[in-house]
Amino acid sequence: MAHIVDIHLRFTVMTDQRVRRITVVLYTQLVETILKLPIHERLSEEFRNRIAQGIWAPGSQLPSEAELCREFGTSRGPVRQALAALRAEGVLTGGRGRPPRVCGQVQSQSFSTFLSFTEWALSVGKVPGQRTQEIARRTASEEAASYLCLPHGEPVVELLRLRLLDGVPAMIERTSFVLPLGNRLFDFDTDSGSIFAFLLEQGADLFSARHTIDAVAAGEQDAALLGQPVGTPLLRERRVTSSSTGSPLEYSDDRYLPTLTNFTIENNVQHRAGLVRVHTA
Repeated sequence: MAHIVDIHLRFTVMTDQRVRRITVVLYTQLVETILKLPIHERLSEEFRNRIAQGIWAPGSQLPSEAELCREFGTSRGPVRQALAALRAEGVLTGGRGRPPRVCGQVQSQSFSTFLSFTEWALSVGKVPGQRTQEIARRTASEEAASYLCLPHGEPVVELLRLRLLDGVPAMIERTSFVLPLGNRLFDFDTDSGSIFAFLLEQGADLFSARHTIDAVAAGEQDAALLGQPVGTPLLRERRVTSSSTGSPLEYSDDRYLPTLTNFTIENNVQHRAGLVRVHTA
């Protein structure tokens, strides 16, 4: 028994020594690889790590270029290159005389699921909100009539709402509903929650949606509702929702503040996302 224990102990010691040797070799290789990188790339990686670990928190101002130069023993050139790389990645804001700051986390909405704004906000731990600016029956605009395949002069129900995340204005929602569907909204408090969920409960056949994404500048109404300067870049999502038979039911022009929300599309080699590039020139 003692002999077996002795063999086990020797094996354990040998194994531990081998693991330590392998660990030292791997660590040495890693350090050598890092040291071969240009200084600005090493700095970029160090800055990313500090942000990921919360050492530089979202919204905080980074140390000055002079302070970073002193800390890392380098010139301004590599520091500026590293900061520029993180700005290009959307990790930092600032530049042109403004001190760099860590960007706050932008909530990303995926197109892989067919969710309302309310459901999506709740799924990421945010409190959704809405302020209805207008709901009315009127003749469809030329654009809405085209997307909804309606004849000229056909009435629709139009809705204008400001959407909020944790009480902060995040998106403007301009939606046109075909009349049979939109009329149901006059029996619903549009400030109370998700129109999408309400219509589904009413038996609406909201089956599929086609999304078109581009960017626009905020006009006077957009700027006033979002509390931003006129001309602020907005992320626009135009959506046509159709029934299971392919009939258009809803057309929406939603305009998001890109500092608060964006969109993601996931795919892989076995499954292609339904993303179409459209030439707009």
